Amino acid sequence: MTAADARSQALASQARRVHTEVLLRGLPAVVAVLTTAVQEQLAQPAEHALQMARRDAFDAWQRCATPWHARLGKALRHAYHHGPGDSRSASLNSRPQNLALVSDDTIEREIIASRLALAMMDKASWEFSDLRNRMQSLERVEDLAQQDLLRAQVLARLVLDAWFDAALTSSVWQMLQRWLHHEFSQLLNESYHEANHWLIQQGVMPDVDLRPFIRRNAPSASVATQSAALGPTPSPAQTHGGIAPSAAATAGPGGPAMTPASQSAQQVMAQLQRVLARHVPELASAPTPAPRTMSGVTPSVRGGQGTPAGVANNAGVYAAAAGPSTRGGSPRLSAAINHAQEAVQRRADQVESANQELTAPQALDDIRNRNQALKQVLKQAADTPAERATIELVALLFQAILQEERIPSAIRVWFARLQMPVLRVAVSEPDFFATEDHPARRLIDRMGACVMGFSTSTAEIGDALEREIKRVVQVVEAYPDTGRRVFQTVLTEFEKFLDHYFQQENEVSRKGVSLAQQVEQRETLAIQYTIELRKMLSEVPVQDGVRDFLFQVWADVLAVTGVRYGPQAEQTKTMKRAAADLIWSASAKVSREDRAEVIRRLPPLLKTLRDGMGHAGMNHERQDEQIRSLNNALAAAFTAKTAAIPRERLDDLMSQLETLEAMLPSPEAGEINESLVRDLSSHECEGLEVVAEGGTAPTPAMLAWARELQVGSWYMLDYRGRVEPVQLVWRGMRHHLILFVSPQGRGVLFQLSRLAAFLQAGLMLPAQDESLTVKATRNALAKLEVDPSRLLA
Repeated sequence: MTAADARSQALASQARRVHTEVLLRGLPAVVAVLTTAVQEQLAQPAEHALQMARRDAFDAWQRCATPWHARLGKALRHAYHHGPGDSRSASLNSRPQNLALVSDDTIEREIIASRLALAMMDKASWEFSDLRNRMQSLERVEDLAQQDLLRAQVLARLVLDAWFDAALTSSVWQMLQRWLHHEFSQLLNESYHEANHWLIQQGVMPDVDLRPFIRRNAPSASVATQSAALGPTPSPAQTHGGIAPSAAATAGPGGPAMTPASQSAQQVMAQLQRVLARHVPELASAPTPAPRTMSGVTPSVRGGQGTPAGVANNAGVYAAAAGPSTRGGSPRLSAAINHAQEAVQRRADQVESANQELTAPQALDDIRNRNQALKQVLKQAADTPAERATIELVALLFQAILQEERIPSAIRVWFARLQMPVLRVAVSEPDFFATEDHPARRLIDRMGACVMGFSTSTAEIGDALEREIKRVVQVVEAYPDTGRRVFQTVLTEFEKFLDHYFQQENEVSRKGVSLAQQVEQRETLAIQYTIELRKMLSEVPVQDGVRDFLFQVWADVLAVTGVRYGPQAEQTKTMKRAAADLIWSASAKVSREDRAEVIRRLPPLLKTLRDGMGHAGMNHERQDEQIRSLNNALAAAFTAKTAAIPRERLDDLMSQLETLEAMLPSPEAGEINESLVRDLSSHECEGLEVVAEGGTAPTPAMLAWARELQVGSWYMLDYRGRVEPVQLVWRGMRHHLILFVSPQGRGVLFQLSRLAAFLQAGLMLPAQDESLTVKATRNALAKLEVDPSRLLA
């Protein structure tokens, strides 16, 4: 080791010592503030249960505050000298080898530590960024170790370990969380500041330069020559003027079908590339996007493993997904974006606080004005024309998004906070302006589609959905260095949330989804029973009328009974025995004894058949019709000249019927044969309408489009003399059944082919002719056509 290296290592160690000493000096003040807080809470009037909880917290704090202080001080000194060691609050993602069940207490501690770390970094991220780069320069490493004491999450774990070791509980923590977050945020920011100040005094990077730490890849080739042959972009009316047959989705030569919205998006992105190629050639790109379906979800995301729901357990997830090649922005611009994001977050948090009296529209105007002012600051920090053009384009996109009146103002406030994270991604990944399926675009489009009805009244959303959008934005803000990866991960999480939300939490849709799931379960079982019955009777001589009854009527009866009572219930077994008796009764009878036995069994058999049809919802007229057909089949059996069914074969059939469920495929396996799909109109009930007619025969392209409609999106439905907004809230396991719900809670259930017919006939129109970001891009292009110089201003 050279003398210079030794000096650098000594300076790095001394900086950590300064950091640790500031933390140790500040701990008594933290304890004092918490003591005051717990006393003030105890003095406040409250309900009896809350007052008792405050009394318990006060007693616990009085008893455990000093041990906690001592343990935390000891842990900090140990971490400085020897490293933090194996913290019991260590991230779950950092220990993949421990393949065991994780206790609820561990999960709770991880969440508390993560929240504390996020709160501290909200305050100290600027100072930490500078300190981290100075330490990287001294130690010649790519980044600080995950267990480095300088990291906020390491301090958070030490704080939590000392807390629980001192016999303090999570309930006491929750009661004091506001003060804990505030005091440790201030203390950590001060320690970073002092460490930076000391290093500057030693001559270590007085001006932080991030350039040596940015790894650049070769930029993508320009598509200027390719885009020259493209024609002008048509208007929305030309590309998607309603969903009439003339506007049906088309496919390119040998390519998959495309929706009108996809066509419009590709045309807008192509026009944007032409504009960039003319004015900012270095920003134009030739992307090579990953294969995608019409819904825009890449196979790697759609087929991925389940993603945890909370921020705390996702640190590894948000930073693990692979992404395309990126290019680094200039150091000045990167730092300016970080500072701008902090400013936006601080202002938004102030608006949320209890002392602020701004309404959501006022808060939105305030953020819009701040973003506009920050745009000029960011342009001054940009080093290249491409960076200035990127800043302008992202600003224009969000200007259009924040002016969308169909998104509630409270939600647009959260959308506004995505501007800086999106700008950071757009600077490093130019394909953000080249493809409509970039994860950042898809996330904004997906959230926008869920809250955009046809007016603000139909776009009312629940608290759970608003909380999820807030969580998504906060996660994106918390992982600024992961590029598209965090957008892709939270997009997957958001889509999983929507499925759960409409099934369990949304009062308007929950009943309809439950009814639709019952219909799907019944229909799936009926189809599978039909298939298995056909296999069983393929070589058995049975009258055609009886075959039709078993396949078309009794399979449904078995399904209804199985769903209602269970496959092994006595009622279900009775219906299976009735099927076996009917098969035997309808076979040829060549002896007098067999005919007498049929006559003896027939009355109870017909009663069982009527009971089964009644359970399945069949009215008396249809029951009489089916019984007449069976009587004719039984009469024909008396005069049949064919061989009788052997008793051994009948016993074998009965055994197969009793174990019929074991032969059925799993609900997730295979596809339903469309030729077996039945009329669902008999399932209509209060709160659920089943669409059984209307529309025209759909084309394959329309069927493909119907398969790709996304949960949460809004449509205008023309059905039964009503034209009303509806929201797609549920899709069956195979996307064969699709449920829409009106704002009043009325469910409308479609089969896939019927939905495609309604789309083709213009009886089902989407709320958005094009996605939120595509519309915003079109608006940006309109402004650039008037004044293209603003790109480089």
